[in-house]
Amino acid sequence: MMKPVALHKGDRVAVVAPAGAPVKEHLMQGVKALEEMGLEVMIGRHVFDVEENGAEMDRKRVADLHDAFFDPSIRGVFCANGGFGSARIAPMLDYERIAKNSKVFWGYSDITYLLNAIQKWSGLTTFHGPMVASDLNVEQRTAETLSSFQALFSGEPQVYDSSHSSLNIISKGTGEGHLVGGNMTLLTNGLGTPYQVDAAGAILLLEDVGEPAFKIDMMLTHLHQAGVFNDVQGVVIGNLQVEPDEYSRIRRVLQDFFVGAPFPVVENFSIGHCQPNYSVPLGVQAKLTTSPPRLLIESGVR
Repeated sequence: MMKPVALHKGDRVAVVAPAGAPVKEHLMQGVKALEEMGLEVMIGRHVFDVEENGAEMDRKRVADLHDAFFDPSIRGVFCANGGFGSARIAPMLDYERIAKNSKVFWGYSDITYLLNAIQKWSGLTTFHGPMVASDLNVEQRTAETLSSFQALFSGEPQVYDSSHSSLNIISKGTGEGHLVGGNMTLLTNGLGTPYQVDAAGAILLLEDVGEPAFKIDMMLTHLHQAGVFNDVQGVVIGNLQVEPDEYSRIRRVLQDFFVGAPFPVVENFSIGHCQPNYSVPLGVQAKLTTSPPRLLIESGVR
């Protein structure tokens, strides 16, 4: 797995919108936050374009991604927000050329599809992290969310333990492997495609937003029957963003599904559609323990 070079103050980065146009005010607030980290920000040509027809919009989104990756002055590519449609453009990306222009690629939610596609076909470490418009606008962002960007500058390993959120153990044990995953809906949608997540020997991250217990059960069952859990070394459950009553039902689904699992399963990581929203690199080595509950992750940059 190739790691991108760590960011430094003064570096130029790009903001793109592969899953839909952001609210302009929110994006500009997020851009200012990146600038306050010492970065110079370039906004993609088509970030604010609204969908004309699917094919034309897909072409524009791919153009912005390629422009950002292939411009040697750009050191990082940050997604504006989630939405839908990332899966449509996955077959259109030039993965070989992306591999030759390795740099930070950062996002989550619908961007999960591209995080996994780029990781799988370019061999590049990608980053599941808070997005510029949806997470860094002044109404949403927290100091903890902003701090998660520092992992791109330091090159130090990341440790996530109960000091970040109250972690709940579903299945005990210790597991080591490369970290993969992201949004559960997108991972399920990718089954049977060239972009299907490969969780063999891996620590699998699962997060989602607003899905009821019966859909979580359906997706876990689908992933299981597709063989995704066959050689998993651990499962990290991020934020699922539902009301407390629904979460109690989801917890029963998780307990039933992972009962007797031969690998550790820990829930309530503040990763995903939440604030704070902590970033994690995908594709690097990680270790999940339950005594104490903790996720140790190798740095995603070099």
